[in-house]
Amino acid sequence: MKIVSKTGKKRAIFYKSSVFFDKLWSRDKTPVSILLLAVVIGFLGGVVVTLFELAIHSLSQSRTDWLDSNISSMLPLGVLAFLISAGLALVGYWLVHRFAPEAAGSGIPEVEGAMEGIRPTRWWRVIPVKFFGGLGALGSGMILGREGPSVQIGANIGRMVTDTCRIKDRNSNQTLLASGAAAGLAAAFNAPLAAIMFVVEEMRPQFRYTLISIKAVIIAAIVADIVFRYINGQNAVIVLPQYETPPLISLWFFLALGCCFGVFGVLFNFLIIRFQDFFQRFYQKSQTRIWLVGATLGGFFGLLLVYAPELTHGGINLVPDFVTLNYSISALLFIFMARTLLTVICFSSGAPGGIFAPMLALGTLLGTVYGLVVANMYPEMGIEPGMFAIAGMGALFAATVRAPITGILLVIEMTNNYYLILPLIITTLGATLVAQLLGGQPIYTELLRRKVREQKLRIENASQ
Repeated sequence: MKIVSKTGKKRAIFYKSSVFFDKLWSRDKTPVSILLLAVVIGFLGGVVVTLFELAIHSLSQSRTDWLDSNISSMLPLGVLAFLISAGLALVGYWLVHRFAPEAAGSGIPEVEGAMEGIRPTRWWRVIPVKFFGGLGALGSGMILGREGPSVQIGANIGRMVTDTCRIKDRNSNQTLLASGAAAGLAAAFNAPLAAIMFVVEEMRPQFRYTLISIKAVIIAAIVADIVFRYINGQNAVIVLPQYETPPLISLWFFLALGCCFGVFGVLFNFLIIRFQDFFQRFYQKSQTRIWLVGATLGGFFGLLLVYAPELTHGGINLVPDFVTLNYSISALLFIFMARTLLTVICFSSGAPGGIFAPMLALGTLLGTVYGLVVANMYPEMGIEPGMFAIAGMGALFAATVRAPITGILLVIEMTNNYYLILPLIITTLGATLVAQLLGGQPIYTELLRRKVREQKLRIENASQ
């Protein structure tokens, strides 16, 4: 009879365990270094983007407090508000167009271009310029969103990490660039699922989908969202009532709303492109004109902050008021039309800001108007107008960006209204189909094409 000592048994168990883990490890071809770097990128992206949001809020609050203090008695309130916001906007435009022109606008087309290898990624310039330039533009009260800057900041943090670690592999560089973009969006809206899907769905022409890349994107988004929640708490970004599932017979109302947003989404994208053409012709490559426009727009929104705050900022903080306060239909329509025009002007002028948040506000406004009309016409159904407001957010996003799944997830995560997933799917489907039938192009794809054309023209002119 063979006697095995306790030490021998332990060695045998250890040997079998090591063989098991070796086999398990060999099946997973994911380089551990890429996943660890995704953790680092998610953490850094979460910290920087969350600080970016807190800085915008702090700056806006400080300006309001200052205007309310005794200092405002030195000058008329309107004049002081104009000067403060004009100065903030001027700083934003000056930083961007002086040091990093690729930081103008939302920055998402630049990220997509970098993933394709056709646009530069000068992270050492873009990160500080986008942070402080976006702080000035958004802090002035202009109708801009922080999500575009957040995505670009996150992506550039991804490139910063790969350059610091001297990673030469192109696929790894692209994977970590996409991971940074997902981290930025997750921290901007407390929406990790939407951030992951945004990379997979919106950036599908550029994103090389593999098990390695999707793992890295998921990890970065999760880590960034944990950082956001640790700093800001775990509440939904938009606090709205929790609605129950609407009756099935009412679903065709949501489909009709989606069709309306499909038409408006094509018109909205058309206006952005045309206004960009207008501003380019007006600027004539003159930085002085760019700074003058920026200061004027900033000062104008400084006045609106005092006399018409509903027409300022990205609009995320205004969404609950549009839904829960008893605005009349005519007032909501006026705010909707005014914000549409002002959103297009701000974004097309070259300010460092995005259009996610302004689009969500526009979707809320038009959806609420539609919901009030339906509720008045069919009171027996007991449909809350706020249901259509939430559906409208996802519908306009789907019609303009052409990323319906991202729109659905984004709205659900931001409002915590999971019971409205079926109406959201139907509304975004209608918006997407109508936008496609009308021949509309996704806004970020069209903006990237314009940037590539401009880049080719510059190269051709330089070679002549």
